[in-house]
Amino acid sequence: MERSWWPLILELAVELEIAGIPYTFDEDTALFVHGIDGSGMEEVHISIQWDLFDSAYDLFRPDSAGPIVKNPDWAKFTFSRRGLPITILCYYNSVVATDPYRVLIDKDGQKLWSKSLWFFKRTCDPQDARISIIRGFLQRKQHELNEINANAWNQDPYDAWINRYGPPVEAAQQIRKNPSAKLKSVGRYLKDVKGQKVANLLGSHGSKAVALALLGAKVTVIDVSAENARYATELALEAGVDLRYIVSDVLTVPSAEFTSDYDLVLMELGILHYFIDLDPLAKVVSGLLRSGGRLVLQDFHPVSTKLITSKGQKHKVTGNYFDSSLEVTNVAFTKFSFGHDPHDAKRVQLRKWTLGEIVTSIASAGLFIRILEEEPNHKIDDIGIPKTFTLVAEKL
Repeated sequence: MERSWWPLILELAVELEIAGIPYTFDEDTALFVHGIDGSGMEEVHISIQWDLFDSAYDLFRPDSAGPIVKNPDWAKFTFSRRGLPITILCYYNSVVATDPYRVLIDKDGQKLWSKSLWFFKRTCDPQDARISIIRGFLQRKQHELNEINANAWNQDPYDAWINRYGPPVEAAQQIRKNPSAKLKSVGRYLKDVKGQKVANLLGSHGSKAVALALLGAKVTVIDVSAENARYATELALEAGVDLRYIVSDVLTVPSAEFTSDYDLVLMELGILHYFIDLDPLAKVVSGLLRSGGRLVLQDFHPVSTKLITSKGQKHKVTGNYFDSSLEVTNVAFTKFSFGHDPHDAKRVQLRKWTLGEIVTSIASAGLFIRILEEEPNHKIDDIGIPKTFTLVAEKL
């Protein structure tokens, strides 16, 4: 049946675009457009701009459009094409083009507007069958993205960290001099870590983990990159501390790690955007922590990553804070690689989150939010713009 639905969906989108009528594929049609098998679609369902509803009716009148049905909130009409049913609907006084849950989907080079999957996750009852279908789809998509991102993170980061921090023997000497300084940005949220069992998720080159170990913590790093593990392991050896490094996708970490006895889970700077669904990550954190254990999460503030698109005195707010699409960009360590050619950079795919989405996912996993602080940018030209945020949560 898919071969019948797709041509119809594509041609309806073209006709609405040509007519200048903003639209969004929604209901089960949205799931189908996203590529979800088993969406259960039995008709094409499209919502359009309410004040252009009459224009849409005139556009599809030649298809023997049925009578308009109205209630106080919406109006709709139905018709069929090549034996396939179609419903066109509008919601009064709602602007389709500014819908935060409206995303652009690429289908064989043609752009289609659709409701995002996060719309369903936020608005559907948890028992709705579509939620389970979406979770399965996101899990498979996450696995695909993890392979792409892991491939990028396993090409040259060891040399990049040497360029950035020096050989492990030199970097270790610097950390040993003052391990607390290495933890400066999150240090006041960590308290006394001596004797604590700590998980550093996506701990990268291990500098924070080694600093924690020097302060007496028992640290395990979980990260997908074998090259990161190589640098971190050598760093720990030169610093004279023990460090467990598990090379694994965080979401497929060995079940033996879920002992629920970690005192602290640390995630910092450039972590969350590797996940297209934060709920599974929050469940991993919850599964690691003991009752009363803490998550300390520090990451770049969404205002800076999603809205501000320029630096210096003339800031421009041209981003979309609610955009849920994936962004393709250079892997973080690229700028530290020798002979860096931006055209030959390793590429990763990222999903940037709003602060509300982050807090909601963590709280939904049974973690009590104790602290949420937003830190300002200290550069003179960036005064007034938040740079990072720090969230501290406790497992109940």
